[in-house]
Amino acid sequence: MRIARVALDVPLDQAFDFAVPEGLDPPRGSLVVVPFGRTRKVGVVLARPARTDVPADKLREVEKVFGDVAPLAEADLELHAFCAAYYQRPLGEVIHASLPPRLRQAKRRALKPAAMPEAAPAPAPPPVEATPAQAAAVAAVREGFGRFHPVLLAGVTGSGKTEVYLRLVAEALSRGRQALYLVPEIGLTPQLEERVHARFPGEAIVAAHSHLGEGERAAAWVAAQSGRARIVLGTRLAALMPLPGLGLIVVDEEHDPSYKQQEGLRYSARDVAVRRAQSLGIPVVLGSATPSLESWANAKQGRYALARLPGRAQSGARLPAVRMVDTRADRPLDGLSDALRRALAACLARGEQSLVFVNRRGFSPVLFCRSCAWHSACPRCSANLVLHLRAGELRCHHCGHRERVPARCPGCGSPDLAPVGQGTQRLEEALAAALPGARIARVDRDSTARKGALAEVLGRVRDEKVDVLVGTQMLAKGHDYPRLTLVGVVDCDGALFSTDFRAPERLFAQLTQVAGRAGRAGSPGEVLLQTDFPTHPLYAAVAAHDFEAFADAALEERRVARFPPFSHLALLRAESKRAGEALAFLRTAARLAAPLAGKVEVFDPVPASLERKAGFDRAQLLVRAASRAALQPFLRQWKAALDARAERRVRWSLDVDPQET
Repeated sequence: MRIARVALDVPLDQAFDFAVPEGLDPPRGSLVVVPFGRTRKVGVVLARPARTDVPADKLREVEKVFGDVAPLAEADLELHAFCAAYYQRPLGEVIHASLPPRLRQAKRRALKPAAMPEAAPAPAPPPVEATPAQAAAVAAVREGFGRFHPVLLAGVTGSGKTEVYLRLVAEALSRGRQALYLVPEIGLTPQLEERVHARFPGEAIVAAHSHLGEGERAAAWVAAQSGRARIVLGTRLAALMPLPGLGLIVVDEEHDPSYKQQEGLRYSARDVAVRRAQSLGIPVVLGSATPSLESWANAKQGRYALARLPGRAQSGARLPAVRMVDTRADRPLDGLSDALRRALAACLARGEQSLVFVNRRGFSPVLFCRSCAWHSACPRCSANLVLHLRAGELRCHHCGHRERVPARCPGCGSPDLAPVGQGTQRLEEALAAALPGARIARVDRDSTARKGALAEVLGRVRDEKVDVLVGTQMLAKGHDYPRLTLVGVVDCDGALFSTDFRAPERLFAQLTQVAGRAGRAGSPGEVLLQTDFPTHPLYAAVAAHDFEAFADAALEERRVARFPPFSHLALLRAESKRAGEALAFLRTAARLAAPLAGKVEVFDPVPASLERKAGFDRAQLLVRAASRAALQPFLRQWKAALDARAERRVRWSLDVDPQET
């Protein structure tokens, strides 16, 4: 009897044996269709064992072997095995997550190979001459080709990190290798795609992100796996794409929390990229103007090489002047202080562009009753509903709940309902009133939901058909507009006193990144931060463009508190429809952990920061260890004990290296 051991996407940490009928001969790594329960599933063959413990009368047969997809390579399967072990997930789930949706379908048409341009015999010459700092950074990475060589590229905003990446991609191509270029968000890919295609005419380049259609994603995956695609640009999902000739990995904006998957397989694409480079023996470049404290610590301790770009690349360009607007004295009206209004008007009069940044969507965070203090709370979450005026709806940004805007207060019947707080739509209206005749464009998840909408509006900015941009974090990084000289930031203070120990690091990064949009060409840039705390040390570091001072102080605070990178964390998350069940489950989990803990600290269970979401009560339990060597064996044993309970009333998951605590 011929046997195939197959990994399936099921919540069980095991593979399943199937008989192989005559006419089929699937090797290790091949995609197959097998019967499972009353359904048919796509799986991946892990082994062809000589025997099985499954009784012959219970052994079901492999139904199909996909011939239009080559078997996964050993390097890919090894990467999946590492992710499964490290992130405490079933191997079948990891492999499934690495496949594009179309390849996960048991019934599908055969894939057609994507049209690829013929590779050019030689990458066009660079359009600009490298600065001395850029040339030194390229050399620092180039000397490590052919071995594992992690390099942190710390460069101020506008310093030309992309030029360094492109020169290194050219180096990889000249050696006959593939290059993987990761960015944190979809919003960064259209402009980058244009630049890469212009730089490498005739090269086979594919993009990989979640806004592509199923056919496009499948074609890109197959082109990468076959080696026909020489350059892959993508978001975090591209970190797991098969690339048989991979010779270089670039992780741009490596600090960005978007690299961490927050559902299902909770992996960090940045960390997976480093591990992948290590196993393949190739260089990996982690670039940022505001490196993560973990990467900065690795560079300071010599684990990563450090390359610096201390100044802006364009001749005459300087970092913008940053000043605080004390909103205790200059109270904002509709989100805009007098100082910011005057600066925006002056910028418009000069024919220059400006950006007003707010980290919120919608017209207003809360609809409020002046009579009884009722506010628009979500019935399914411990969060407020956001007013989206043009749609006439209140929406929850956590669970998706929607309802019509009430004409009268549901609490007391009063018609005196008013929006409170600032959102992008409200700021857009305030800007239109303050700057008559200005061409204003809003960029947030709502205005760019349509495919191609973001590229369209950013194209208008590039063509100088927009005077004022107003938007969210989608605009904070990666975009380069020579005529944009002013940035105004509203609602700066929210993260200063957060319970999340990473909040100050993220605030510094966000402010530095959005400030960096100003003055990237010859015209001087200006940044106004509206704050109630103008003398706060974090803002002083932003104003001085002094990442090192901020990072060193933050690292010392982390060392004293024993937070990462001076420890390693895992978070057990639980949720249940019934109040109290999630916390009760976590108390039991803590008791199970006690005899296994050893050098691992097990904290008390607590409600999640968003205690109720989509009708589920949520809670969490944090564990901490001084090393991964201590944490990983504990997690394996603890998870096995939790699995053995076969809990059905509570949904739970382990999040290793959590980014949100």
